[in-house]
Amino acid sequence: MKLVIIIPDGGGDLPHASLQGRTPMQAARQPHTCALASRAALGVAHTTPPGFEAGSDVCSMSLLGYDPRKYHTGRAPLEAAALGLDLSTRDWIFRLNFVTTGLEGGDAGKMLDHSAGAITDGEARELLRDLLAFLTQKEPALLAGLALHPGVSYRNIMVDSSGVSYAQVRTTPPHAVPGEPWREHLPQGDGAAEKLRRIMLLSGEFLPRHRVNVARKAAGKRMATMAWIWGQGTKPSVPSFQSRFGLQGCMITSVDLLRGIAAYIGWDRLEVAGLTSYHDTDYAAQGRATIAALEKYDVVCCHVESPDEASHQGDVATKVAALEAIDLHIVGPVMRELERRGEHRVLMMPDHYTLCSTRKHDATPVPFLLAGTGIAATAQREFTEAAAGASGISLREGHELMDWFVRGKR
Repeated sequence: MKLVIIIPDGGGDLPHASLQGRTPMQAARQPHTCALASRAALGVAHTTPPGFEAGSDVCSMSLLGYDPRKYHTGRAPLEAAALGLDLSTRDWIFRLNFVTTGLEGGDAGKMLDHSAGAITDGEARELLRDLLAFLTQKEPALLAGLALHPGVSYRNIMVDSSGVSYAQVRTTPPHAVPGEPWREHLPQGDGAAEKLRRIMLLSGEFLPRHRVNVARKAAGKRMATMAWIWGQGTKPSVPSFQSRFGLQGCMITSVDLLRGIAAYIGWDRLEVAGLTSYHDTDYAAQGRATIAALEKYDVVCCHVESPDEASHQGDVATKVAALEAIDLHIVGPVMRELERRGEHRVLMMPDHYTLCSTRKHDATPVPFLLAGTGIAATAQREFTEAAAGASGISLREGHELMDWFVRGKR
């Protein structure tokens, strides 16, 4: 039995005026997915437990069968695992985004872009290196016990091993406040929050003048005007997927967060050339890699970030195009291979909604499609938010869907 999970990250959405009142899932041409849905069980699953915010850290953990209420300690620790950082349970781990904030005119003081215009790895690494040098010279005491680690594009990791506790500090994801005054969302709480605020404000003094940003501005690109710190937590303790289900799995993704979750649950992380978080990713290469991984692994998880990034930019057309590309280059070829092999099951679902209208995540229960050996079809339906909602199947505990997927019975 071969199992494949396909995650179009942030694929769920609400009806949009530019799509004649349809959602991107409804508007996208997805013949392979529709054919699969016609013989599948459809439903919705609550991947955001009460008290949590909708985000890929919480929702992907839930989707993969792990209750966030038991295993989630923060987003940043998951991403740190993807970088192979050797951390203790006493370290506090943070995400550090390079973001674009408005510097003048009507946008002054607003959060404009959580990704600094999709800044490249090389540019981000140079900025992070020089920011560390600037902070060390400007306020060396502030850097005591701190380390900065580059990740992918705008995503970086900061680790505080000084012994300071951030348990009472509240931080805000930059993608949760697009177009809003960023000063209102600086870290809040006890004295430890002031340390984070100071680093962020100093970064805002230094980064706009950096040569990387000067060049980006001259090229008409968004600058990385600030380092935004959020998503803190400590190292979690998570049982392996194999110890729970007796299956060996792997993850194919362009995103450190998903690589980190995979690391904690004991899955291999497969590197595929040409994958990015955006619509310029090589969808066909990801489809081929998913098929190739079936030779070795019981469970292959194919995570595609591009629908989420398009949503965060409010780019409806690109979100539709991303869903169509997933259908053409991943769903179609993978299903042909699974059918050739015999017994199989496939689970396709977004981890959460990401709304093009607000550019934010949303905790609406997500649609899922479950098909293959031992799965009875609910009805002849297409795979959309509305069709999944009309099926009558709603899982209040999203993490329980994995057990159904693996064992073939609810």
